[in-house]
Amino acid sequence: MLSRRGLLATAALWPLPAILNRPARAAGETIRIGVLPFGTASWEAAVIKARGLDAANGFTLETVKLAGNDAARIAFQGQQLDTIVGDLIWAARLRNEGRGVKFVPYSTTEGALMVPPDSPIKSLADLAGKRLGVAGGALDKNWVLLRAQARESGSLDLEAAAQVAYGAPPLLMQKLETRELDAALLYWTYCARLEAKGYRRLISADDIMRAFGAKGSVALIGYLIEASAVQGKAAAVEGFARASTAAKEALATDPQAWALVRPLMAAEDEPTFEALRRNFLAGIPRRPLAVERGDAETIYATLARLGGERLVGDAKVLPQGLYLDGSGNG
Repeated sequence: MLSRRGLLATAALWPLPAILNRPARAAGETIRIGVLPFGTASWEAAVIKARGLDAANGFTLETVKLAGNDAARIAFQGQQLDTIVGDLIWAARLRNEGRGVKFVPYSTTEGALMVPPDSPIKSLADLAGKRLGVAGGALDKNWVLLRAQARESGSLDLEAAAQVAYGAPPLLMQKLETRELDAALLYWTYCARLEAKGYRRLISADDIMRAFGAKGSVALIGYLIEASAVQGKAAAVEGFARASTAAKEALATDPQAWALVRPLMAAEDEPTFEALRRNFLAGIPRRPLAVERGDAETIYATLARLGGERLVGDAKVLPQGLYLDGSGNG
């Protein structure tokens, strides 16, 4: 784990491809982004707007508040939005189905399996017979990977050996805190909130992805850019990618930027704020896109093998041209 100083020093951010390194233009076309209550995309959008990073990069950012992930997906597929933060697996599926969606890496921070501070659970094998909460459902990518890791590391079929309960992350977090669950596989923001209370990570999605061949932390979360925006207002899309990177840099290097964000974080105390901040900064993508795509291909192939068509659709490999870099090699 990097120290705070290390996080700031290494937050050089992922290198922008040449297509994005163009001079800023006067504010022009609008990019509509969908944001969720307390979602981290709203943090970045707030910095972009407050610091004029949209105008400086030749576009106007408009935020559209949405109730949840389902609403975001519906609005995106209905072309009511230009971009949302979403899943690489879904982005790949849309592109494989013929939608010209592009993907911009947003975060390498993923979920983890959380247990109480005094839990006797020390390994995946200890989950046998335990009450295990899983956010996202039976086909959640983290759950698919965790089950595979349990099988390969200890010949344990978690779905059969544990008492599995699927549910919404806030409910599962609450049940873990009241000890109605022994462990819970949660998204990273909920993990951070629990860490602030002394809960510990038994294993993270990043740990599992490295066990399956990833050479570094993989950004499975990114901005999905609608095809019509890529084709119809390419300059604004490029400007948005630059502004996103600049906003992350501001959050990594300027403590004052967090004053803009903190009201959006629902951080009830300083430890929670610091845990959310630390995890956000740790997840800033910093690797070249070619390296990023290489690891993503490895994990996608693993998920295609484990989750099959129900998870990834018909295609078994990442589609060409998925990443926003202007080439078919992504």
